Amino acid sequence: MMNEKPSVLNVELAWIALPDGRRLAARLFLPADGAAVPCILEYLPYRRRDGTRLRDDAKHRWFAANGYAVARVDIAGTGDSEGLLDDEYVLREQDDALAVIDWISRQPWCSGAVGMMGISWGGFNGLQVAARRPPALKAVVTVCTTDDRYATDAHFMGGCLINDMFGWGGSLQSYGARPPDPAMVGADKWRDMWRARIDDLTLFPARWLAHQRRDAFWKQGSVCEDYSAIEAAVLVVGGWLDGYTAPIFALVENLTAPCKAICGPWGHKEPNQGMPGPQIDFLNECKRWWDRWLKGIDTGVEADPAVRLYVMDTAEPVPLFTHRDGHWLGFPSWPAPEIAADTWHFGAWGLTPQAQTAGGVQIVRSPQTTGIKAQEWCPYGQGRIAAEGATDQREDDAGSLCFDSAPLTEPLMIVGAPVLRLRVAANQPQAVMAVRLNTVAPDGTSGMVTFGLLNLAHRDSHEFPEPLEPGQFYDVTLALKPIGQTLPVGHRLRVAISSSYWPMMWPAPGDVTLSVDLDAAEIDLPRLDPAHSLPTPVFGTADGCEPGETLRHLEPTETRTIHLGIEGQTATFDIISHDGDYTIVETGTRIVSTRTKQYHIARLDPLACRTAVQYMVSYQRPDWNVRIETEVACRADALQFHLTGSVRTYEDDTLFAAKDFACSIPRDCL
Repeated sequence: MMNEKPSVLNVELAWIALPDGRRLAARLFLPADGAAVPCILEYLPYRRRDGTRLRDDAKHRWFAANGYAVARVDIAGTGDSEGLLDDEYVLREQDDALAVIDWISRQPWCSGAVGMMGISWGGFNGLQVAARRPPALKAVVTVCTTDDRYATDAHFMGGCLINDMFGWGGSLQSYGARPPDPAMVGADKWRDMWRARIDDLTLFPARWLAHQRRDAFWKQGSVCEDYSAIEAAVLVVGGWLDGYTAPIFALVENLTAPCKAICGPWGHKEPNQGMPGPQIDFLNECKRWWDRWLKGIDTGVEADPAVRLYVMDTAEPVPLFTHRDGHWLGFPSWPAPEIAADTWHFGAWGLTPQAQTAGGVQIVRSPQTTGIKAQEWCPYGQGRIAAEGATDQREDDAGSLCFDSAPLTEPLMIVGAPVLRLRVAANQPQAVMAVRLNTVAPDGTSGMVTFGLLNLAHRDSHEFPEPLEPGQFYDVTLALKPIGQTLPVGHRLRVAISSSYWPMMWPAPGDVTLSVDLDAAEIDLPRLDPAHSLPTPVFGTADGCEPGETLRHLEPTETRTIHLGIEGQTATFDIISHDGDYTIVETGTRIVSTRTKQYHIARLDPLACRTAVQYMVSYQRPDWNVRIETEVACRADALQFHLTGSVRTYEDDTLFAAKDFACSIPRDCL
């Protein structure tokens, strides 16, 4: 249920001075009785004054009404904070957080104990700051997070370039170009701060694409480099549909600090709002965690299963689920001894649990449009406006090398990450591969269960890739994305292998044909025996406070359209999103934002691939009227990526400042 606004002290602006003289802007939520209590820090670039305000009201007022202070702080160079936005997850951001935590711990309303929480960026930096071991930081709740910035973030997957690099890069470009609010920083100062931000702005995707290997750039901020550095207790939360599923299990398995995990059916959302449902009472789960590690109250969290996860039933593949049937399970430890790795073999008879004697080599040359029925790498808008899920896979299966099992005679409960082992060759020195595990219904409907991507030049190392020798066979291993799903009796398993996967993955520079040696092809499926005796966790229904009042002028909408050019055998995927038009009553600010993404490819020409992303956002009050327009675009030839970008900012519809970017970056085993 949603509660009425509780009696909470809201401090709209608190300045936190940093050692170098910069100041960060914070919004504070404090218990009304003035007691000194532990404080929860959420530290983001997404503008606490307007961008996350409604979410903050619903979440942080609840924490303040339940015995905690909350500090919602803008990262330097964003929102109303001074300084400049250097990039994502930089060392300076962590240094600033250490100063913020120290400041919080010394305030009269704080007991001296601090926790951090956040989703995505705020989940990442909670772990990164915990690895710096500030004395006051005792616990972290990290949602939709990563432990490895190269392997599991919106840039690369399996060493393959994913188009989310440009979608996310366009978003960060927009945030970096937005001004502070004059009501917070002063009418005589905000324009100078805005101009300094634009003058300093860089083309973020170009910076990331300059590091196509897992080098020191990506290792910085990747807590997997030293899990033992984290001493704070960590609750890690995420969903099967999200792009950040694998780190949930990696953190539970590898952290030496107290760590528990929850994995539901959700996309990139906190689980009290997660889609598809069911949602859970996430805020009370956080409170149980905070009460134990920040207040020393025995709430039973240490006795919780190491991993609580939701095993989904198989459902008709549709682009948007609001609910997935299934059931919760609790695993006392992870890796779980209750899960066995069943090996299935490839051969002339398809996919079988027995080794096959008749092998041979099969080949696949996928059309560049294979992948058109995929889900988004990271579904952000599930349950709101976006049809981001995978649909019937038969069109992609037709462009793939497929191996089917016989119909299942008993349910198959897959819980974990399937692992594929192949001996594969390519006709090009640079090749990519996508692998999908599907469940095929008796009527032929093919539904995606999970998938994985691999840049074959990265077959042995993301840090030291090596081109392929055309025609030479290599042994490769690929762990697919973890999943929890029950496949029903009568369905067939299908493993589909393709040499392209657009628009999720950027294609190799040449037209790739893959050869698969069936004598060395097998997949381990993590199977949970249906006769298990694992506990069934129970969660409360989603709770929180009502967000602040808004006036809705236009509801959010999104359209997704694929245009097929018959003459040139091209495909263009257009995604047009309008995040709505609304006024925050409390501040009087009217906000309009839109974004457009376009992905283009030719069926037989990987070098026809191109991506363009545009963002527009405006902020309006009687005393303030600004608009920011940004664009990021990428294309490639056989040797280089070519990136362009632009920023146009307006005050009262008059151009305020502009900046253009253009660069070319050599392809490095990509």
